[in-house]
Order: sequence, then structure tokens, then C-alpha cells
Amino acid sequence: MLSGACVAQDKPLSLDERGKLIYYEVVEVKTTPKDSLFSRAAAFVNRENKKLKLISASADTALEASGKMMISKNALGMSRPSGEVSYNFYAQIKQGKYRFWLTDFVFVPYMRDRYGNFVPSTPKGNSLDSDPGKLSAGDWASYKKMTARESKVLADQFKEALATSISKDSPAAKPKNTISTKEW
Repeated sequence: MLSGACVAQDKPLSLDERGKLIYYEVVEVKTTPKDSLFSRAAAFVNRENKKLKLISASADTALEASGKMMISKNALGMSRPSGEVSYNFYAQIKQGKYRFWLTDFVFVPYMRDRYGNFVPSTPKGNSLDSDPGKLSAGDWASYKKMTARESKVLADQFKEALATSISKDSPAAKPKNTISTKEW
């Protein structure tokens, strides 16, 4: 008798026509107008300014940004950063649908410096498309898997941001808490 647990499998990154790794998605949205989708996408990039930096936006149809994601190594319940992956984020919007993709993944390994901080071990990263060699093939596969997982998380956040409308109202002014020193 065989028994097994169902474990969610991560979808690996695909290759595009240039031979680069890519996370690509097309989303159909029938009810939202194009200009509203573009303003939501621009607001998402501006809101996620620690992850994404806007490079260019053209004529309410295309958006280009670059970003970084941390890749952590977990061992015995403790997590430490093993590196960062920089990528390019593209979004194109048409009436009734939009598409976005993350590509040009470059991995920069981290190491501890003399103060105990994790810093990049080299200023130049390695493309995740490249062949790592026999010695680090296991680590390289885990970096690709974690990059795919983080790309999926970012994609879900982007789709959620484009599905929800931007509130034009400013948050209600909270009354200031005043402290009375006359009564105690």
C-alpha cells in the first residue's frame, strides 16, 4: 500500500526566445478600462519602491522596472541570505487584458564581512541562465526554484493590485491624542 502527501509543486521558470529564464503571464480583464489598469500598475511600482524601481513608462501602455529579491538559505529553523537576484519587470496593457513578465535574472552571492553583516561577495553577478558547473549544481537549482517562488509571489501581488481599485480619498484625519497635565 502506498501513501503519500500532496505537496504543492513550484512551477519552474520557462525559457523565452532569447534563451533567458522568464516568468510570463497574460491576464484577461473585461470590466476594467485600460487607463485604470495602467494607473494601478504605476501605483503598484511606486508603492513597491523597495523592490521595484521604475525605469520607464510609455504612453499608458507599457511599464518597465528593475528590481531585486533576496534568496535565503534555511537550515535547522534559521534563515540567512545566500544572495540576491536582480531582474527586469515589464508590463504591457491593452483594453481587456494585460501581460507582464520578469526576466534577465542575475544572481549575486552573499558572504559575511568582518563585522558579521551579509554583503555581496562580488560586484558582478552570474546570470541564472548560465551553467553553474558540477560543484554548485545543487545550490544553483535551489536558487532557480526560490527565484521562481518569489516571482510567483510578486506576480500574485501585481495581479491583486490591478484587480483592486485605487482609492482617491485621503485617509480620514485622526484626532490628535492630547495629554492633559492639569488632571492626574
